[in-house]
Amino acid sequence: MQLADHFGVLLRDTVNLSQFRLDTLDDRVSKIYSALQKDGDLGPRVLGMSKQGSWAHRTIISPVGENEFDADFMLHLEDDTTWTPQDFLTNVKSALMRNSVYRSMTVNRKNRCVRVVYANSCHIDIVPAIKRGGLEYVANYKDNLWEATDPEGFTRWMKEKDDLAGGNLRRVIRLMKFLRDHRGSFTGTRSVILTTLLGEQVQAHRTLGDAGYYKNVPTSLVHIIEDLDTYLSANPTKPVIMDPSGSGASFDHRWTQETYTYFRERIHAHAAEMRAAYDSSSKDDSVAKWKAQFGEGFKAPSSSEASTPFGEPKSPPAAPSLSGRAG
Repeated sequence: MQLADHFGVLLRDTVNLSQFRLDTLDDRVSKIYSALQKDGDLGPRVLGMSKQGSWAHRTIISPVGENEFDADFMLHLEDDTTWTPQDFLTNVKSALMRNSVYRSMTVNRKNRCVRVVYANSCHIDIVPAIKRGGLEYVANYKDNLWEATDPEGFTRWMKEKDDLAGGNLRRVIRLMKFLRDHRGSFTGTRSVILTTLLGEQVQAHRTLGDAGYYKNVPTSLVHIIEDLDTYLSANPTKPVIMDPSGSGASFDHRWTQETYTYFRERIHAHAAEMRAAYDSSSKDDSVAKWKAQFGEGFKAPSSSEASTPFGEPKSPPAAPSLSGRAG
């Protein structure tokens, strides 16, 4: 059985990051960005910011236990050929260290970002980026070089795929992240790879013979995982996963053949288990099979609950414009 209402409860009460946490994230990013804009040295170079990754894609999930959740944003800076990629990362951290609020917090310079850590809550990664020759680049500290990127293109691609799936792709991604993080399946597979592989399975031609191919969450979940299983089964050797934005970057460095093989095996098992739960004619049996996948959070809504089941977080607010300087 499909039990779409049970999936609504699971997403709303167990999987989705709460609206309070999302609002807190918006507020914290706004304050970090404002502090960088106002810095005497870095501020004149700040052109704007944009959300990226799961925050932009609306696929953030509630963290496991007391673990932190995280979000990234691009900090668009004016190019300066006298600065090395390492300088850009170092100078963003230095700007925060000059601020009375952030100098008392944990701020770490990572390989491609500067991380601000909020104790027992979340961390926010600031990714310095420049445009050069019409292309966007982010800094790699270890190699002291620029890497081509197009996170906004990735987000556009993700939205197109999600629209094609009737808004259900982002929910499927959240459910699969939940299986990975909370249920311990296919650990080691990075979110960017999982998002890309799931999104690539959503194809318009699949709806030609079945207009309801992506009609709700359980139907979309079963079809997307079965289609992914078919793709993985045809590729015993780890395939090269390219950035779907067309930046030319690959995500090959994000996993190993061993990680891929384990992921491939787990998706094959999940595809069969989800199909059995979906096709079961007994409600009790179907609920038991879905619970074996997703745990006790998979349950029916109470009679008093609102008619909209997903508790869908609000769309993220628009990022500040890149058309003008900080001021």
